Amino acid sequence: MATGEILLLVFVFVIAGFLGVELISKVPSQLHTPLMSGTNAISGITIVGAISATAVALHTEGMVSNICGFAAIVLATVNVIGGYLVTDRMLGMFKSKDKKGDKK
Repeated sequence: MATGEILLLVFVFVIAGFLGVELISKVPSQLHTPLMSGTNAISGITIVGAISATAVALHTEGMVSNICGFAAIVLATVNVIGGYLVTDRMLGMFKSKDKKGDKK
């Protein structure tokens, strides 16, 4: 990979990180959990992309690409599982607290 390509990728990574921090800091805390639950589908797409990129890297690149691909799969999976756990907890707050015998 040429030096220009690496610099371009680092530039895109830094801009994406900066933009992510700016966007998340502007979201009110009341909207954070519903937005997080909505982004689980995007994280699922990230898992599919990481799996396909890792599959290509297995046949063309070296060991560093394989390790980065595996790390991407693991981190995206953790993100999806965490998002679903937070969503489940959020939905649990809206369940009624009546006991089974007390329903009328």
